[in-house]
Amino acid sequence: MAGRFDPNPFDEEEVNPFSKPANSRLSPLPPEPAGFGGYNHGATVDIPIDSSTDLKKKERELQAKEAELRRREQDIKRREEAASRAGIQLEEKNWPPFFPIIHHDISNEIPIHLQRIQYVAFSTFLGMVFCFLFLKFLVLNISICYAGVKIWFLAIIYFISGVPGGYFLWYRPLYRAFRTDSALKFGWFFFFYLIHIGFCIIAAVAPPIFFKGKSLTGVLAAIDVIGNSLLVGIFYFIGFGLFCVEIVLSIWVLQQVYMYFRGSGKAAEVRRDAARGAVRAAI
Repeated sequence: MAGRFDPNPFDEEEVNPFSKPANSRLSPLPPEPAGFGGYNHGATVDIPIDSSTDLKKKERELQAKEAELRRREQDIKRREEAASRAGIQLEEKNWPPFFPIIHHDISNEIPIHLQRIQYVAFSTFLGMVFCFLFLKFLVLNISICYAGVKIWFLAIIYFISGVPGGYFLWYRPLYRAFRTDSALKFGWFFFFYLIHIGFCIIAAVAPPIFFKGKSLTGVLAAIDVIGNSLLVGIFYFIGFGLFCVEIVLSIWVLQQVYMYFRGSGKAAEVRRDAARGAVRAAI
């Protein structure tokens, strides 16, 4: 039996809305922004933006650079046109490929019908270089064994004067003669190419003029040396064969160039006569 002072369960509890609420067991969670993957898409990123003054300054610098490039291009073009009008051909060194020291482009600068002659002429130039190298090596060995250093120095003189001299005195004039069809270049080539052929003949014979001919790998020197050393004599005969091949190719080049020169001269005379006839008919 309930006591007299027990509370009535059916009575309404009086709650004061202005009173402070008691501390709850769980604290409320902080609000989270709505998003995907926990990334804050609403965050702002500070991007530095140049001021209008800096943009105008950069624009002026770019315009100045463009104007300078245009000026340089026009200057180069003007020089090339002036050189072309004056007949000056700009040559870029491109041979040999691993260390360019000369300009050489037969396929693009020499007419097609003359390229074969030019290639063979270039082969004779390279053959001459090889002959001088072989001569220098062989004379070096024989000079150490038999004749001293005098013929070795003479072989060095042959090489130094023969290789650059051959290029500047007859190969380059022929190259330019085929490019420009210049009679002066052809004459220069004929004169020094005949000297080249004459030297090859002397080298192939090796007469006993200087040091009994042992400074040249000719047949007479080979016969003289083979009695002392069979191996050295064989090398001298090889040098004789190399100079003989050089002579044959050089004579062929000389003949072909002469035939072309005569033909081009006759063709020029025919063209001049035709032009004169046309002028007379017009008058």
